[in-house]
Amino acid sequence: MVNAEFARIAPDVKLGRDVRIYAFVNLYGCEIGDESKVGTFVEIQKGVRIGRRVKVSSHSFICEGVTIEDEVFIGHGVMFINDKYPRATTGSGALQTETDWVCIPTLVKARASIGSNATILCGVTIGEGALVGAGSVVTRDVPPGAIVAGNPARPIPSKEMRK
Repeated sequence: MVNAEFARIAPDVKLGRDVRIYAFVNLYGCEIGDESKVGTFVEIQKGVRIGRRVKVSSHSFICEGVTIEDEVFIGHGVMFINDKYPRATTGSGALQTETDWVCIPTLVKARASIGSNATILCGVTIGEGALVGAGSVVTRDVPPGAIVAGNPARPIPSKEMRK
């Protein structure tokens, strides 16, 4: 289901079977797997690979260098970052181009969940089945099955989850 009138989907986008895309989406140079959903006001940049049965909620930004495996949940307003030292200009004052920086990859493993308004810095892996709390800032790898929250995101002991 694609509402092409209100979505910008470049011809180089590879969409799997039964992908649902909602209005006001910008997709280019990416790949989205079967039965995934992309909410309103989402941008997915070139080189991004999204697996099967992934839900990307509204207002999220998935930049170049991000790979999201199968059955991952991306909450509302999640932001991925692919540059550790972002700058608008070079040392000489010229506007930067793609040749002036290095894209640092990020990996979200299968069945992980990322809560609304989380920020995921580049170069991290979020492990299989891990949960990132809403509003968290992920600055380092998240182990498989872990629950992390805060700024910076830190593991939450399982006994705290039972309260």
